[in-house]
Amino acid sequence: MKASPLLRRLALAASAFSIIAAGSVAHAQSAAQNYPNKPIKIVVPFTAGGTTDILARAVAFELSKAWNQQVVVDNRPGAGGNIGTELVAKSAPDGYTLLMGTVGTHGINQALYPKMAFDPVKDFAPVTLVAAVPNVLVVNPALAEKNNITDVKSFIAFAKSRPGKLNMASSGNGTSIHLAGELFKTQTKTFMVHIPYRGSAPAVTDLIAGQADLMFDNLPSSLPFIKSGKLKALAVTSSKRSPALPNVPTIAETGGELANFEASSWFGILAPAGTPPDIVQKLQQEIAKSLNTPAVKEKLIGQGADPVGNTPEQFAAHIQAELKKWAKVVKDSGAKVD
Repeated sequence: MKASPLLRRLALAASAFSIIAAGSVAHAQSAAQNYPNKPIKIVVPFTAGGTTDILARAVAFELSKAWNQQVVVDNRPGAGGNIGTELVAKSAPDGYTLLMGTVGTHGINQALYPKMAFDPVKDFAPVTLVAAVPNVLVVNPALAEKNNITDVKSFIAFAKSRPGKLNMASSGNGTSIHLAGELFKTQTKTFMVHIPYRGSAPAVTDLIAGQADLMFDNLPSSLPFIKSGKLKALAVTSSKRSPALPNVPTIAETGGELANFEASSWFGILAPAGTPPDIVQKLQQEIAKSLNTPAVKEKLIGQGADPVGNTPEQFAAHIQAELKKWAKVVKDSGAKVD
């Protein structure tokens, strides 16, 4: 019995679809096999010299070495990281434009900014969490010496005696540096004026110069200045002390209202949504491999960062948890974009 014209058309359509699907899979596999065959760009949504930039350059160096292909870092600061992040969200999903995302761009900003030009979940393909980093409460040494500020308790007493007269620098609105400070202000009932900068480096520069009084900076960008005596570290914001500063206590060790204080940062590589999974996997495997080498691991730990290198799925779950956590912090602290 002959098949009806309708059945023949359906069979031909199914066959054509199978051929197209097989061709798409083969093309994706071929793209991954040939990747990378041109320079890769890692966008850092903050100024050069900060922790985001430091970690991006470490990843770029390792990828360049492994693939014998140029990997450049492109600093696009502004709007708490939103400008550079939006640029990557709207880039071609081919693996050649990546983002060094942060807890700010993918954990905090969605709750802090009334309007966002990108969705931190829908517009990105997570590759891997590169490192977790504690923040550190640093003050100008001259200010500390003049006012006998030796620890967190003496700093709180000093701040309470001068409400609104201390300038709290940050790397920008919505960053973990900003929110760590807002959380501290809420829990200690202190009032300090938030001064956002276009990145950590210029904020630290002004702090050293005495134009700002304090900062909850990412540890890697402040660590050299702490060691040289240009900044005074009072405490780290992580739940445990940092191996890079073993003699500096956690804020939680202060006790009282700060007993459960924890406000750390993290940094990870993301690609635009729609990037072929095989390319995402290839990136993840190479970055994780480099983070596990003794030389890189020792270097990052020495700078105050804890290397991670988890899977795309684990990183995606981490982002979802952080969005929930920081939405509550923003709401409870009443933090707003200045």
